[in-house]
Amino acid sequence: MTLRRGAVVMVGLDPIIGHEQRGVRPCIIVSDPDVIGDQRFRLVCVVPVTGTSGEGLLYPPLAPGPSGLAKKSFALIDQLRSIDKRRIRRVFGELAREEITAINEGLAVFLGLGDRVLGADAPPVQ
Repeated sequence: MTLRRGAVVMVGLDPIIGHEQRGVRPCIIVSDPDVIGDQRFRLVCVVPVTGTSGEGLLYPPLAPGPSGLAKKSFALIDQLRSIDKRRIRRVFGELAREEITAINEGLAVFLGLGDRVLGADAPPVQ
């Protein structure tokens, strides 16, 4: 199975604690391509996906189609987590460039990198 940044993959997220997303669900790989491909790194960062609508930079919409998603969905950037690659069950497809850009913007804000990545005019979290 070939993993790439922006790929939509099915992941088993259990066990969880508290408000973490649970179950087997689609996620988006957001790790750097060099990290994904290096066998020394057994973890990748993913953003879970939900069908429940969200608002603001931390919940960008995702379209069905080449992504492999069956319906309009939303990335849950505030649920970013590292997982062992063995949790990945299969690859569905890949996001469109605009969707990856929206996720990058949300990650920059969520991780406090907005000024460094987006510039001083970075939009506030909504």
